[in-house]
Order: sequence, then structure tokens, then C-alpha cells
Amino acid sequence: MQERNNYTEIEDFLANESFQRWIRFKNDQQGWEEWTLENPKRAKLVEEARLWLLAMKVNDTSLSPIVIKTALQSTWAKIDKKEKQEDPTIRIVKLLKKYRVNTAAAVLLFALLSTWFYNSLYIPESNIITYNELINENGEGLVEQTNNSNKAQIITLSDGSSVLLKPDSKLSYPKIFTGNERKVYLSGEGFFEISKNPKKPFFVYANEIVTKVVGTSFRIKAYNDQPNVEVIVRTGKVKVKSSQLIKDSKEKEIVLLPNQALRFIRKKLIFNKITDITLDKNLTQNEGNIEQLSFEFTDIPISQIFKTIEQAYLIKIDFPVEKLKNCHLTTSLNDQPLPEKLKIICKSIGNDTSYEMNGNQIIITSDGCN
Repeated sequence: MQERNNYTEIEDFLANESFQRWIRFKNDQQGWEEWTLENPKRAKLVEEARLWLLAMKVNDTSLSPIVIKTALQSTWAKIDKKEKQEDPTIRIVKLLKKYRVNTAAAVLLFALLSTWFYNSLYIPESNIITYNELINENGEGLVEQTNNSNKAQIITLSDGSSVLLKPDSKLSYPKIFTGNERKVYLSGEGFFEISKNPKKPFFVYANEIVTKVVGTSFRIKAYNDQPNVEVIVRTGKVKVKSSQLIKDSKEKEIVLLPNQALRFIRKKLIFNKITDITLDKNLTQNEGNIEQLSFEFTDIPISQIFKTIEQAYLIKIDFPVEKLKNCHLTTSLNDQPLPEKLKIICKSIGNDTSYEMNGNQIIITSDGCN
């Protein structure tokens, strides 16, 4: 794959099958995303190739030729004005002259070019901060865990906090939290349940924003290739502000309470606070089991409690069914990280009940309930 370092034309990318799979099917086995983000000039060329590849694969449409011609002429007029500034979209103009595209392809390219053209010319790239930049700014030795699977993975931190890391996501964190703060770095999406420690606040750095908590549960969605960063609070309270790496932001710290969210528009440095997440379809549609299930239990069989935890965290719990079949529990496990939930359950059962975590596998050892 080192040959791609020498790519200088869009045609080079279009002829690469690995690049095509990445754009069309989000199959990034060759690490195209990280390779692209290493160089701003390279990222622009890759974006042009992506637009072209998407346009080439659109099905036919019934729009009239007059509508298409008018739309394209409007776009070309904007591009011609920027030709003397060597705008990168000129390469796409040349490609249009070189290749024949169908009607729908032309329409899609018009829409994509219009959006990309505006963003490239009027929104400063210096505002965009990526996961790699945040890691480079951090001087501590960090452990990085990447979820390349198709289901969420549970991560337990040294302070007892837990993170449900979604597919195509990364989390960097220290093996042991030292000093007066706990800091982690996220790329992608994760559901956090933070162990309470008022003297040692917890910070999640995700692209351009920093989320500060003491003990609560919340979800952060911060993919490098998406225009927004979202923070959704389930329990407790969080405070969100812009990263110190952003020099132009004038936004103040924003407080979020349960069932509230924040959508940060990355290129415009704008915070949109959502006071009721049930009114936002995008937020509610993306909720996971862990956000929908209740952890309030009143005289509930232990087996049912374990089943609820399995569904919430997408894990497997092995326990002595016969020994615990008559055990019931009344407890509240809301706002508790997974390790704390398991500790409370084991302590309530008694008789030297204990648990062991191995990735997404939990093993319960017990001689029965008290």
C-alpha cells in the first residue's frame, strides 16, 4: 500500500480497489482514514476522489436535462471565479470533461460539490481537531484500545469507570490515573459510566470538545469524519466546553442534565443545546440498550438482573444457575459503572460471591444467597 504515497491525481484513487471499498462500503482494512488525516493536502485530494466516486455510482433519475444544466452551470460559475486561486475543485471540472457521467451522477456531483465548495472556501480548516492531534498534545503514556468488531466492547478503567466502546471507535487512557484529574481521549462513540470521585474530576476529550464529569453516565459520539460531536446525558450532570486547542471559540461552559444533549457543529464552532432528547429523532434512534433499560430492581430474581445487564452491555455472564435460582434482590444500580454494579450484586448475594471480568465475559462464583 506504500504506492498510494505517490498518488497525485484523482484517477490514481479511482483505480484503487481498496479505496473504492472504503468509500462505498466503509471497509477500511488498509487504514485509509488514518493515512488521509496525516496530511491536509492529501485529505483534500482524497475528498475530491470520494466525491467523484460517489457521483459515478448513482442510479438514473427522471430530472429534466434543463434542471441539471442550470444547476451545473451555477456550480461551474462559482468554481471559475476561484480558478486563479488554484481551488482544488478545478480538478473535478477537468474530470467531468474527461469522463461521461449519467444524469443522476451529475445532479449528485452538483449537490456534493456545492456543499464541499462552501465548506472549503468559507470555513477555516484550522478549527478542525482530530483524535490524533489530541493524542500528540498529551505527554503521558497512554493505552489505546480499538474496536474493529461489529459489536460494542466493554472497557474497565483503573478507577472503576466503564466505557461501552462502539464499533469503529478508539479510546486512549492511562493504565493508572495519577494526579488530580482523570483524562481519556475518544474517537468514535462510547457510553461512559464514571466512578464517583469529587476530588478527581473525569475529562473526556473528543475532537473539539471536552466533557467534564464527577460521577454520571452519558454517551459521546465523535467520529473524525462526521460534521458534529454529540453528548447525551442519561444520569447525573456534565459540563461541556471547547478544547483549549481551539483559539476562535467564544462559547462558555455548558451544563447538561439527565435527558439533555449537546450537538457541537465542528466547522462553525457552534453549540446547540437540546433540553429534551425525546424531541430529537436522531438522538433517540441511536440510543442503545444501556440507555433504554432500567436498573431499578424490586424483589427481582438474580437471573433476571444478570439478563438485564447482559442486554445492556452486550456481554455474557456465566453464573451457578442452580445455586442462585431462588435468590431475589432489591436494589438500585442506576448511575453505577459495570464493575460497581457487579460488586453490589455480589455483596448482596453474600456467601463469598465474587466476579471476574475477561473482556466481554463475566464469571460469577457463588455458593448461593444468604
